[in-house]
Amino acid sequence: MQKLASRCFFIWYTLVFWAPIGSAQQVADETFDYPVTVPVYKTGSGPLIVFDEAHNNASTLRGAYAPFGKLLASDGYQVVSSREKVTSELLKEAKIYVTVNAMYDMEDWDLPARSAFSPDEIAELANWVADGGSLFLVTDHMPCGASVNELAGRFGINIINGFAIRKDGRAEVFSKEKKTLMSNEITSARGKKIDSIMCWGGTGFIVPPHSHVISVLGDDYRIYLPSQASQIEKRLKATIPYISGRGFVNGAYLEFGKGRVVIFGDGAPFSAQLQGIKSEKRGMNHPWATQNAQFLLNIIHWLDRAL
Repeated sequence: MQKLASRCFFIWYTLVFWAPIGSAQQVADETFDYPVTVPVYKTGSGPLIVFDEAHNNASTLRGAYAPFGKLLASDGYQVVSSREKVTSELLKEAKIYVTVNAMYDMEDWDLPARSAFSPDEIAELANWVADGGSLFLVTDHMPCGASVNELAGRFGINIINGFAIRKDGRAEVFSKEKKTLMSNEITSARGKKIDSIMCWGGTGFIVPPHSHVISVLGDDYRIYLPSQASQIEKRLKATIPYISGRGFVNGAYLEFGKGRVVIFGDGAPFSAQLQGIKSEKRGMNHPWATQNAQFLLNIIHWLDRAL
């Protein structure tokens, strides 16, 4: 546990990134509240959303993602956590399966990479989506990308197991004005348009031609590819390999058979956290992230076919 906590603090301190592992420096913002004035469903009557907590996900409905569950419940959805591996029985009653920052190991972030989901689980999820289920796949920087790359690959998505970092260190606000946030079914829903979202690092990926891009990284980013997570320091060494963010996206959606998939390359935008001794806000509660909560609702509504 001491090794786990120290590693998490290292990543937070040096990068001020979203760390997929929980620590004393990150707590849910219990005061965060986004009013849903016209819920899609009456309280507790909406479809079942299963939230994955079976794959070393330190982002839980009792932790950093408590505001996530609260927001969707206020829209009428039934949101339950699951510590069970993926089976047809688990998915039978679910409308949406959500997995956030799944990892193959909570302590070992270094190469070689391994999948957090077994081949049987991947097959079950792919078959379920093809039959009409909806998957919300949220990942993040190394080792999260590698942990779900085999799962994403079943839908034609190739995730980079690295660290996406803005070259200029500026705030990561993706907007339609800057052409980093695309106009589509999710961001341009009638009466619920999204003009900007805020992110915190994460990773990038390549999507198949039939998918729809939500947000792009572009030339403003580099994706660093260390063999060890500890190589990512405040002052990056010139020996760490990297690739340009050009051609990579960090948000997309697609249809797969009868079902739907949304993938996002950063876990922080859908949380609401307080970090460090100054309780700095990160996620939907950040002053610059005023549309992140509605963005989440739009994603869920698209997955639910409620848009």
